[in-house]
Formats: sequence, structure tokens, C-alpha cells
Amino acid sequence: MKLLAIDTAGPVSGVGLVVDGRVLEAVHDEPRAHARVVLSQVEALLAQAGVSLGSLDAVAFGQGPGSFTGLRIAAGVAQGLALGAALPVIPVSSLAALALAAHRKHSATRVLAALDARMGEVYWGAYRIGADDLPAAETADQISLPHEVQLPGPGDWAGAGSAWTVWPTLGAPAVRHSYPGLGSRPADLLRLAGRAWSAGETLDAAEALPVYLREQVAKRVGEKGHGR
Repeated sequence: MKLLAIDTAGPVSGVGLVVDGRVLEAVHDEPRAHARVVLSQVEALLAQAGVSLGSLDAVAFGQGPGSFTGLRIAAGVAQGLALGAALPVIPVSSLAALALAAHRKHSATRVLAALDARMGEVYWGAYRIGADDLPAAETADQISLPHEVQLPGPGDWAGAGSAWTVWPTLGAPAVRHSYPGLGSRPADLLRLAGRAWSAGETLDAAEALPVYLREQVAKRVGEKGHGR
């Protein structure tokens, strides 16, 4: 399996490459530099691994939620590369990758992954780590007011993501530990993309679209208003 992963949903620009089990990563921690560095990161990793873009099986990307600009960059770059090399794409939830990071770094098995969405709201999703050491969604990724976050069951949950820098009691009392500064790595996206690839869950490159949860909520509200 040969997969490329692109993640620019957050402040760090990350690119990962797995070639027959060998994982390579390139991370650039500079705000607002995603568009400038991501293609050079891709080229550097392909050269380091000694493979061509066309020899890959798919291009994965962090589809969100996250920074609107960052999501557009990841989806656009993934789509452009995949179209040029006639490859499928694999969208990966940024919250699922965050849940996997919480398991990788803190051995968390039930994770509330949540990001500050600004405007007094949070992006969030609840995940349980399965027997394969990968997160399975217990809820859909969504956006809501902090007090509207509802975990799918009691227990010892870990909180992961920037939401806790603004809402330190988010998910309490079920959330016993939180890791506000935790972020995912390209290798996390690659593991999730690998599961999707094995399950045949790929899309045509033209379908490489970011997920704007706030836009989806606005659309639903508008549809209800139109129905009245």
C-alpha cells in the first residue's frame, strides 16, 4: 500500500507518505504558510522514498472540520495531485485523526475530539478505539454550542483538541482528562486512510471536497425556513 496524506486543517502543515509499511512525515509549523510549503513537502517526501506520484494507490486529505482556508488548500492540493496522476482520493475526518492522536499519546480509549469553532461554538465528535487500535465514530462530527455537546454514554472520556483552551469544562463530568494542545500528525491520517483503502472506501478525485460543518447547519436551517 502506497498512500500520500495532506493535512492543513490546523496551524501546522503536514504531509505523510506510507510506502509498503515505511512511514515518512514532513511538518511545517508556520501559520498561514500552508499554500506556500505543501507542494514542496510532497515533492520532498516522494524523492526521499524514491517513488513517483503515479505509483501511489491514493491521495488522502484532512477534510475537516477546521480552518476554512486550510481545508480548501488540503482538498484542492489533493484533488489536483490525484487528477494529474489518475488516482482516487480518501477524505479523513480531522476529528477522527485527533481521537487517534489521543490514543497514540495518552492511551485514551474513549475520546471526545473537539475544536474551537469560534462564534461561541465547537466542532466535536465522540470516538471509541476499537480492537484494531483505530477510532470508530460514536456520533457524527458536528458543530454546536458547548452546552449542547452530549456524549453517547457514561464513562471515563478523554478530551482532545483546542476547544478546551476556551471551554475547560467541556463534556464534564464524563470528560476526566483533557489535552488542549494535542494535535494529530500526518501518520495518524495515513493510518485512517489505510483502513479506508483496505475497505475500498475511496472517491474519484473530483469528489475531493472539504467538510464545512457550519455551512451544513446553515443550509439545514435555511431549508426549514423555506419549508415554512
